[in-house]
Parts: sequence; C-alpha cells; structure tokens
Amino acid sequence: MASPMQTEDPVEFEVRKRLPPRLPRRKIDIYVTKKTNFNCQMAKCGKLFDEGENEIYIHGLGAAVNRAITLALELIEKSGGTLSQSVETSSVRLTDDIEPLTDEGEHSTRTRTNSAIHIRVFKTEINS
Repeated sequence: MASPMQTEDPVEFEVRKRLPPRLPRRKIDIYVTKKTNFNCQMAKCGKLFDEGENEIYIHGLGAAVNRAITLALELIEKSGGTLSQSVETSSVRLTDDIEPLTDEGEHSTRTRTNSAIHIRVFKTEINS
C-alpha cells in the first residue's frame, strides 16, 4: 500500500492546515488575512498613527499578500505624503496534518512553503 503522502486520496485522507508561525505580536503589528474587514484594518492603522506611533508593520501570508499590499498603498495614498514604506518578502514553512478517514490509514504530516510579505509603513519628515 502506498503511503498517504503519495496518494493523498481525498476520499481516504483529510488535510488539516496548522496555524502558521507568528512573529511576536506587538501593538504595531497588523496581520492581514482574506477574512479580515479591510475598512476596520484601515481604521486601526490610522488610529495607531494618530496615537503617536511612528511606524507599523503589515504582515500578509499567501493569498493575503495582495490585500496587505493594498492596505499599505491605501494608507500611503491617503496620508498626503507623510507616510512611506519598505517591503520585505519571505517564505514561511507551514505544516499540514494528513489524517486518515478510515482506521486503516496512518497519520502523517507534510511541510510546504508559502510566500509572505512584511511591510513597514512609517512617518516621513516633511520639510516646510
């Protein structure tokens, strides 16, 4: 019999994705997902700058990379030139559990990589 890693028959096995590793959660870290409300995150970022923060970090993983980029660009556009950004990309190792749906199968895990983006949005000095 082939191993679950080779067959991954959806009838015989279920793939459960584990949560990705997170950076230390700070007040200035904004984690973007496909499900988060975009307008609420815009408001949260604006509030952080209004409260005196000089920089925030916007993090996106996989399908949320585009959404993180859009959030950063919207913030910068609405700032009237008072904000700028620096961008870093990375690959994140993720682990999935492969669970058998029958008693005959064996539990296993697999690792995969996913793209991530980390955008530092910061206040710039404006010379009058």
